[in-house]
Amino acid sequence: MNLESSLAEEAAVLAQRLSELDRLQHPVWVFDLDNSRILWSNESSLHVWQADTKEELLGRKMGTDMSVSVSKRLNQYKTDFTRDENARFTEIWTMYPNGEPVTLNVVFSAIRLGPDRLCMFCEGVTETTAGAETLRSCEALLHTSVHISLYSSAGDPLYRNPSSRSVVPSADNKLQDHFVSKEILRQLQDPKEDEIQAITSVNTVNGVVWHDITARRCRDVVSGEAAWLISEVDVSKLKATEEHAQFLAEHDTLTKLPNRNYVSIYFQKQIDKVLKDNKSGGLIFIDLDNFKNVNDSLGHDAGDQLLVEVADRLRSLAKSQYSIARLGGDEFLLLINPIESDQHFESIMQQIINVVSMPITLEGREVQVTPSIGVAMYPNNGTQILELMRHADLAMYHAKETGKNDFAYFSKELSDAAESKMTLVSELRSALKDDQFETYFQPRVSVSSNNIVGAEALVRWNHPAKGQVQPGDFITACEESGLIAELGKVVFRDAVVAQRTWAEQGHDIRISVNLSPLQFNEESLVDELLDIVKEHRGNPKKIELEITESVLLGHDRSTIDKLHRLVACGFEIAIDDFGTGYSNLAYLHRYPISCLKIDRSFINSMDSATPIIDLIVAMAKLFDLYVVAEGVETPEQLEMLNNFYCQEYQGYLFHKPTDFDSFTALLSEHYRIAA
Repeated sequence: MNLESSLAEEAAVLAQRLSELDRLQHPVWVFDLDNSRILWSNESSLHVWQADTKEELLGRKMGTDMSVSVSKRLNQYKTDFTRDENARFTEIWTMYPNGEPVTLNVVFSAIRLGPDRLCMFCEGVTETTAGAETLRSCEALLHTSVHISLYSSAGDPLYRNPSSRSVVPSADNKLQDHFVSKEILRQLQDPKEDEIQAITSVNTVNGVVWHDITARRCRDVVSGEAAWLISEVDVSKLKATEEHAQFLAEHDTLTKLPNRNYVSIYFQKQIDKVLKDNKSGGLIFIDLDNFKNVNDSLGHDAGDQLLVEVADRLRSLAKSQYSIARLGGDEFLLLINPIESDQHFESIMQQIINVVSMPITLEGREVQVTPSIGVAMYPNNGTQILELMRHADLAMYHAKETGKNDFAYFSKELSDAAESKMTLVSELRSALKDDQFETYFQPRVSVSSNNIVGAEALVRWNHPAKGQVQPGDFITACEESGLIAELGKVVFRDAVVAQRTWAEQGHDIRISVNLSPLQFNEESLVDELLDIVKEHRGNPKKIELEITESVLLGHDRSTIDKLHRLVACGFEIAIDDFGTGYSNLAYLHRYPISCLKIDRSFINSMDSATPIIDLIVAMAKLFDLYVVAEGVETPEQLEMLNNFYCQEYQGYLFHKPTDFDSFTALLSEHYRIAA
């Protein structure tokens, strides 16, 4: 039997059963909730539905043009009738037969047609007293997506619009069952509260979600008793978006660990709690040794993979009293609170060293990095997170300077040293601005003739309070602060001016100038040096640039290209302090080097260093390089150098570094040979 035949037979049975109701003056009909059709109606219903016959009305398929809101509301009735067949609902409904609005006050109840067949019995009264505003309000309540509910002061539901009914598990769901927040429930029970606005979590058929609610105290128009009118809008997606944005703001996107923003807020709260309990804790600052080498050799993707692996290993150590964060780069932070014992704390750091130092395979290669760890204890080393981070950072650098792959505790001496360094850097900035640096020159002398053939430009700091400061007291600070590049340009400018001036006086000697690795790595180096030479009318062929062996480490293409560009511009290249970097001499042929300067440490221990000097001189001769010995202080050292293939020397034996005017006078007193 098909659906149409089944419905027709069911309608016939229903008509016989309800024949007595056919004479009622108000419209009555039975609605099939499963098939969205009218199964039976009395004669009065034909006028409401604008149907000519019952057969025509029963043949209408009302689900085809039914709105989503109406469909949802009918499903809610079905659910409620299934739970309670005695349930009754009274609502103002507007139907649209043939597109014309017909408004009724309808009483809905359940009618059972069989053991598994439940339909809806509808009794309508034509609404003649409701105005346009009332009718439109009813329609708005029916179709709006805003959840509108009316509760008694005891929390019993008095009314729910379809949207509100759709999110609660049952029609009798109480106010106390709906809200998760005890604070919201407390406010709803407070007689002094008249209006509540909040974003809060609520229980729904879909679980706990977030609603933006407005609750206003009012009176029930039926009973006149106090009630709460509550409107709710689901803001779960917005809340999830906000939470995701908050997560991104407070977490590192690569490792998913908390970031610096998170640390400054939440680590401080944890520290405060520990201190409130009169306990102590520790902040561990972790930096990966030689991480840059991984990035440079295997690429940043491999470096990122390493950071994720380290983060996972640190997580594996974490317990309830540990908090881990990534500050950026290869820096991690571990907060331990509270500390169980000194022995336990040190065991944690040893565990960190062990897990971080485990090899990892990246790009098919086994790689190993080690941690340098700094520790600041609280409250002994401070109580504020930023202060503790600064102290732990100082301790970490101390661990790195004293050998790496170890941990060090913060001490006041480290803080004093850091403060002194900061003061020094500040003074250096002022010194550059106020032109307090002066370039000195040390003669380079021919070993065979003892005549001046060149000079090395060396910097001195004329401190306004301390007098003249030697470079050993400030060069390292310049390198660490990045000021060395600017200082190097000052010295290079002075060297160019000196070279041109002495050449005009008939002393056309070569001037050598040191380039720090930081200065050499600047992309604009060649152009900046040429601009200085052009501005001061110098001769680049008489300028020798000294670099250290560390610049040549890696033998990368960019280093070779830059050296060839400098030589093409006329400059000569010397390797300063040669032998201290343990370079492979066989690589010398790859670079356009013209000079090797033997480090003073070999000259000072010439007896024991003779084989090394022999090797350096032999290789220089093989590659047609000239050799300069630094730090020659005794006639015996000079005599021994005369036995080697060593063309030049410099040192206190001939003359200490001196200012421009004194060096000019020195040139006039000594013969020289052509350079």
